[in-house]
Amino acid sequence: MNNLEDSYKAKGLRRQLVKEIERKGIKSEAVLSAIGKMPRHAFFDSIFLEHAYEDKAFPIGEKQTISQPYTVAFQTELLNVSKGNKILEIGTGSGYQAAILLELGAEVFTIEYNQRLFQKTIDFLPKIGYHPHFFRGDGSQGLSKHAPYDSIVVTAGAPNVPETLIKQLKIGGVLVIPVGDQKKQKMITIKKLSQNKASKKEFTHFSFVPLLGKNGW
Repeated sequence: MNNLEDSYKAKGLRRQLVKEIERKGIKSEAVLSAIGKMPRHAFFDSIFLEHAYEDKAFPIGEKQTISQPYTVAFQTELLNVSKGNKILEIGTGSGYQAAILLELGAEVFTIEYNQRLFQKTIDFLPKIGYHPHFFRGDGSQGLSKHAPYDSIVVTAGAPNVPETLIKQLKIGGVLVIPVGDQKKQKMITIKKLSQNKASKKEFTHFSFVPLLGKNGW
């Protein structure tokens, strides 16, 4: 049973978490504020409160994890979210990243490969007041029927950058995706400059669960 109560202690632990990820280099006030508001402990079935606010990833079942808060903040900062942005998230997982994007005022389309996780999160997120557009399917192929998007964020490690995701971006849109092997990936941003031209930046290494599906593992 998820713990939906947001206690004084939880808020205090969140403030410490925000300070920690700020020390690690997150500069966006909006992103730090969203992390500071989000009751991360509620995303776990049962866990000691202190563990929920450690800057670590934790298993959520089905061989998946809730991402490390710093990783969520890092990806979110790269998206440079503006209110009203239409964002596709590939890999709903626990729903934590989707909730952060909603907190920033984005319209979020989120797709999950795993049926059990999908059902769990579609039941849970509205209980804490977050309402993305939920989809179940192969996120490695994007979600073309609602394209184009201002941004696409992939929350699982991909073997390469799927061309189909770049096609689903608006001109000027950004794809944030971890690319590498199944244990370690480099964070990559692709900015779509025109229909057939894009720029690429590479950032530090992270470790995500593998992206599943046709364009994944």
